Amino acid sequence: MANHAVGAPQELSDWLGRLGWPLRLALGTAAGFIAGLGHLPHGLPWLGVLGLVALLLIMRSAQSPGAGFMTGWLCGTGYFAATLFWIVEPFQVDAERHAWMAPFAMVALMGGLALFWGAAGAAAVWLTRDGRWRLAALVTTIAIGEMARSYVLTGFPWSLIAYIWVDTGVRGWASVIGPHGLSLATLALAASIAAAFVSPRRWWAFASAAAIALAFVVIGPKLLPPPSDLTDRPVVRLVQPNAAQHEKWDPDKVFMFLDRQVEFTAAPAIAGTEPALVLWPETSIPFMLNDAPNTLQRISAASAGAPVVLGAQRISDLGAHNSLALVTEGGVVDRVYDKHKLVPGGEFLPLHGLLSRIGFVAVAGFSNGGYVPGDGPTTLDLGPLGTALPLICYEAIFPHEARIPGQRPDMLLQITNDAWFGSRAGPLQHLAQARMRAVEQGLPLARSANTGISAMIDPAGRVISQIPMEVAAFIDAPLPAPAAPTLYWRTGDAPIFVLLGVLLLTLMARRFAFRD
Repeated sequence: MANHAVGAPQELSDWLGRLGWPLRLALGTAAGFIAGLGHLPHGLPWLGVLGLVALLLIMRSAQSPGAGFMTGWLCGTGYFAATLFWIVEPFQVDAERHAWMAPFAMVALMGGLALFWGAAGAAAVWLTRDGRWRLAALVTTIAIGEMARSYVLTGFPWSLIAYIWVDTGVRGWASVIGPHGLSLATLALAASIAAAFVSPRRWWAFASAAAIALAFVVIGPKLLPPPSDLTDRPVVRLVQPNAAQHEKWDPDKVFMFLDRQVEFTAAPAIAGTEPALVLWPETSIPFMLNDAPNTLQRISAASAGAPVVLGAQRISDLGAHNSLALVTEGGVVDRVYDKHKLVPGGEFLPLHGLLSRIGFVAVAGFSNGGYVPGDGPTTLDLGPLGTALPLICYEAIFPHEARIPGQRPDMLLQITNDAWFGSRAGPLQHLAQARMRAVEQGLPLARSANTGISAMIDPAGRVISQIPMEVAAFIDAPLPAPAAPTLYWRTGDAPIFVLLGVLLLTLMARRFAFRD
């Protein structure tokens, strides 16, 4: 059945239809790759939109659900190739043991995530057999796919479409509709532009594209809170030891990194205001938390009584945990938070019994089986600083993990070890996602990263202080005040779930109403 709207201009549709499958699929992969260039480290959001326009037009030309799946899968593969190429970095840290797993991880991750786009392409063709409303169907199904990959199994919402806007005022919309709503709106913008090429009512397509673009560039920045008044605000000291991952646990260097962090903690205040909190990165002490009383007392003495939040491994009756500890005066561990969103294949190994038999191990886990997850999100009482919601590394990529319904903290606190991610794309993208969490929640976010980028982020997602990559240093950063509660904090993803459900049901109703 024809895949274009009746009466629509035929030139583009006919040209795409005449292309051989190899060329059409190659164009789809290229379009997905261009869409991925909207993300850091490239940071070309409007080029990313044009890539989305191209891939929507190519996916629209599919004439069967099978063709829709293959086209969508290759578009997704190109997109994730442009954004997740750094995924091989963790396997190079101990190359002798893990390098052989890197190609499998790359293929599994990029190809696996692209399955969501393939399913979206197949569903869009099935929902619109006559070709009408195909672009609307693609917007709906791709947005559903992007949300699904944030939740299905353990979820992996890295490189969500919304993140192309992180360095623009458009990110302000994330405080209202969240990242999934902003991804949906971005797809709608791209579809409106694409419709201008194929729709008989081009004025409508141009008007729709103009309206969305104006809402992005005019209203988006106005949704961001103004720069914070940092006068008399409490100071947080961010400590960055710059321990390269291949050296971090080297017996000849491990105490050098510990001493460096203690030295930074004890250094005189830069701006004359003593830190109210000292923040160390993930797994920042070389001992099990259970076995480190002398080290904790030393750290507390260096902080002159200020509480210290640090990362450590610990052992419980359940097993090993990747943890965050609040250390108070005298080296007392006041609170412990155990990371609950663990990295599959990194901190735990799915199907451990089976995969371990063929040589797979958890790359970053304490043992081959990896860590045991904690109980879930919680808050820490930091005294005069208020309460903080802790996030350990990977947890900051999950929008829904940065909020506890009905319990709003005063700040977000992230400790991380981005040395696993290389020195460019991975750390930049991870920081970008932390910035989006601050925007979504209207909260400041303090971030300490082992090799960088450590930063203080205000509720608008602005980086107000930072330590660059691969620099050993500390900074004393004033903690911005929280902004007013955002709409996204109040609602989470529920409105977008409902909206996508309504759109999908509408398309299904139309499909069955006009079936042959």
